[in-house]
Amino acid sequence: MNKAEYNRKTKETNIKIKVAYPTTGKIDINTGIGFFDHMLTLLAKHGGFDLEITAQGDLNIDAHHTVEDVGICLGKAFSSLFPNFETLNRFGHSVIPMDEALAETAIDLSGRPHLEFEADLPKVKLGNFDIELTEEFFK
Repeated sequence: MNKAEYNRKTKETNIKIKVAYPTTGKIDINTGIGFFDHMLTLLAKHGGFDLEITAQGDLNIDAHHTVEDVGICLGKAFSSLFPNFETLNRFGHSVIPMDEALAETAIDLSGRPHLEFEADLPKVKLGNFDIELTEEFFK
């Protein structure tokens, strides 16, 4: 089993992440943003990895810093989890139909960060999660 941890503390946030692959079924996420916790839980469950996240952020202002920093920390943890990604299947692609949505994702673990994000998302809040933060998380 591969395991990795990554912590980040700034003026706005304090994030602690643990990731393990393959999964033992341990998922424990608390960011203070209910819908975000739900989506991260599904990511871990369907991704087949364990995920523990504790995040404290300046949610009294908004969720931006917390979502952004969790994304940064998760990326760093995955980078540590698979340091020799050259030995893995570097590419991945998936198309997933869900109710009235169709999600398509292509991933390349090349080590060269880049994001193309195409989604017609309405400017709404799901609980205390601003939907436009979705793209910020993936960046």
